[in-house]
Amino acid sequence: MSRFFKGGLSDSDTSSSDEELYSEAEESEAEEGSSSESGSEDESEEAEESGDDEGGSRFLKGGRGGSDDESSEDEGKRVVKSAKDKRLEEIEASIKLIENGQKINDWVVISAEFDKLNKLVAKGPQDSLTPKIYIRIVADLEDFMNETLKDKVAAKKMNAANARALNAIKQRLKRNNRAYEREIEEYKKDKEAFMVEEKEVEISIPRPRTIRGPTENIAPEGEDDDEGFEAVGKGGKTLKFTPESIFKHLRGIIEARGKKNTDKGEQIRIMEKLYEVAQTPYQKIKVLLALISTRFDLTYGALSYMSSEQWKAAEKEFNTLLEVLEANPDYVVIENAEEWDDDEKQPVPVPGEILKIPGSVVSFVDRLDDELTRSLQHIDPHTTEYIDRLSDEGALYTTIIRNQLYLERFRTNQNISTDEAINRVIMRRLEHLYFKPEQVIVTVEENAWKSIPEGLDSVISPKKASPAASDLLYTLCTYLYKHDATVLRTRAMLCHIYHYALHNQFYKARDLMLMSHLQENIHVADVGTQILYNRTLVQVGLCAFRAGLIYEAQTCLQEICGTGRLKEMLAQGVQIQRYSQVSPEQERLERQRQLPFHQHINLELLECAYLTCSMLLEIPALAATGSSPDLKKRVISKTFRRMLEYHERQIFTGPAENTRDHVMQSAKALAAGEWKRSSELIHAIKIWDLLPEPQKIKDMLSEKIQEEGLRTYLFTYAPFYDTLSISRLVEMFDLSERKASALVSKMIAHEEIAAALDQVNNAIIFRKGVELSRLQTLALTLSDKASGLMEMNERVLEQKTQGQGGFPEGGQRGGGGRGGRGGRRGDHEGGGRGRGGGQGKGRGNKNVQFNQQSGFHGGAMRT
Repeated sequence: MSRFFKGGLSDSDTSSSDEELYSEAEESEAEEGSSSESGSEDESEEAEESGDDEGGSRFLKGGRGGSDDESSEDEGKRVVKSAKDKRLEEIEASIKLIENGQKINDWVVISAEFDKLNKLVAKGPQDSLTPKIYIRIVADLEDFMNETLKDKVAAKKMNAANARALNAIKQRLKRNNRAYEREIEEYKKDKEAFMVEEKEVEISIPRPRTIRGPTENIAPEGEDDDEGFEAVGKGGKTLKFTPESIFKHLRGIIEARGKKNTDKGEQIRIMEKLYEVAQTPYQKIKVLLALISTRFDLTYGALSYMSSEQWKAAEKEFNTLLEVLEANPDYVVIENAEEWDDDEKQPVPVPGEILKIPGSVVSFVDRLDDELTRSLQHIDPHTTEYIDRLSDEGALYTTIIRNQLYLERFRTNQNISTDEAINRVIMRRLEHLYFKPEQVIVTVEENAWKSIPEGLDSVISPKKASPAASDLLYTLCTYLYKHDATVLRTRAMLCHIYHYALHNQFYKARDLMLMSHLQENIHVADVGTQILYNRTLVQVGLCAFRAGLIYEAQTCLQEICGTGRLKEMLAQGVQIQRYSQVSPEQERLERQRQLPFHQHINLELLECAYLTCSMLLEIPALAATGSSPDLKKRVISKTFRRMLEYHERQIFTGPAENTRDHVMQSAKALAAGEWKRSSELIHAIKIWDLLPEPQKIKDMLSEKIQEEGLRTYLFTYAPFYDTLSISRLVEMFDLSERKASALVSKMIAHEEIAAALDQVNNAIIFRKGVELSRLQTLALTLSDKASGLMEMNERVLEQKTQGQGGFPEGGQRGGGGRGGRGGRRGDHEGGGRGRGGGQGKGRGNKNVQFNQQSGFHGGAMRT
């Protein structure tokens, strides 16, 4: 039965018959193919046609039989285009879209296509000419943009997206057209001739292709590559490094800076080759400026730092730049100079004049310093890598001094304004010196001047055979005091105070802090300056502690150590609080502000000094409050009180393990009258060995413990004595008789105890106070509450009148109230310590308040 009858066969029979049909067709095709191979081409064609008629190969798609599809494919032949033609077509398509956008004033499309057009032009070979159709469209587009900007009415009717696109392309177009000023001028002079010339050149002057062998190096002329390789640039073409092509290569590198997929390592290698072939000073200066900037671009992101090899290379190239500038005084690198746009012809300085080159040598010094600091922040300080990296600081300090000498020379000889740059360099120099001991500063200064050429010297800080650290710091800081009015002056003053405090000159540091009034405006300064202020305040407190000024030391350290945020305020670590709401951005900024490890102040030493000073002040105050319950409780250190209460609540107290345990057990022993035990516990603290002359510090603390032990004893047991022999006190506390008499007299003068000194019998006569009745006690309580209410009302009034109501001058209300120790919170004009003086509460500054006898009260900045 025929297979064309649908119902005649089942599905299986149909499939089998189809397979037979296709197999027969394939066999016939094979036979025809063999005959065509043996015969001629005409015979093969006839065999194929007969085979198509007879067999079933016509049903196979794409078979060898002739079909309509095959004939249609033969009719449309493939056209192969070169890369240049494809690029030109894409350029013409973008230009067409820009012209259409001009017709409808669509700047969004124009902006997008303009960016695309620039990318297409940049893709071309570096040695090829810029297409003149590109020159035509950018020139016309600039004219069209200027007309659009002049039409104010049309500008107002633009939508937001169109206006943003117009503003964006305005800057890009002007900056882009600077590179084609000469071609645009030729186009505007005669547009038709300009465009016709391009067609003639393209037709009449074809470019012959030249094949270069591997031995034809395009490296610097006169040099042969030993290995037979040559530098290959964009598009696989070899690069020519000649003195004439230096500026062309530099412009290409500068234009590619900041773009994606830019190989900065390759750019650095190219510029190193360019510096080798550079001949004139101008060429060397331009190449070095671009090379150093590109090295700094290798590092990006807050969590990365510049490698040691790249940093040393940048530092070496910067010194080379300074050498070129020192050898050629006719050239100067300055920030406000104009850019030279002509790559074909380099500028030549006129005799007697100076050629200004745009750039900033100070910014290179700042970046070198910042990169060194960043690397020290990220390197583990307990490894040898940190020590090796820290050794680069000496080379950097030499570079800073040399930069200062270069800037001084131009200010004095050529009358070029470099005051701001000199101030920045001197501040960098100060920041490398202020925290170092005197002997280290002297060594660093001597080594730096040995590396500087003999003919160079400074006017601001001349070279000396044996420089004194204090004189050098004084000279640099005084210069900034006179010539700077910005934040650099504040930072210089803080560095000066820090240096005085580090070298045990407490009164100079205190007086400079008093005269500067830094505490009044430090809260509006930047975070870095506030951190430096906190460091300075802490260092002044340690200086007072080493000098034996316990009250002044505790007052300074209280503002920092009493906050519980010691690490953050000194920029020595990030302490994440349990319930703090710190964003990742704030935490990242906090980590960027951290100081390198070699600038840290020992936090354990700070805490030990603060707790020891608080113990020597709080234990006698607690004893005085316990013996006279009617006296108002005055808390000196809340932190110490809280620690002492926690320690006393413990049921079992073991031996002291850390610094805090030693101080707490020493405080308990002092309160119990066991001053020897208290002194032993304080001496057992090992942290004192970090201070210079630790034995002298321990002797001073023993003496202070003896004195405060005597005061504590008198406060505690005065109500139980009628008379007390001074010789008995001398035996108990191992003090000289003169010292004991002086302490007792001072306590009587300040009305801390109600007694008199019998010098004939060498004894203390105590006066029993009259016991107050219940009515008198209630009256005193009511008086205290009324005075507190009145003070609160005055504060509210001052806030509403913005400080113009109440008592405008600080300290005018000092000296009132009940008897007791004089007020310590007064300002310069009130609140002094005196007999009958109460809590003198001035209306002065809350951050830092000074007192003639008690030193000063430093207010820390909460960073």
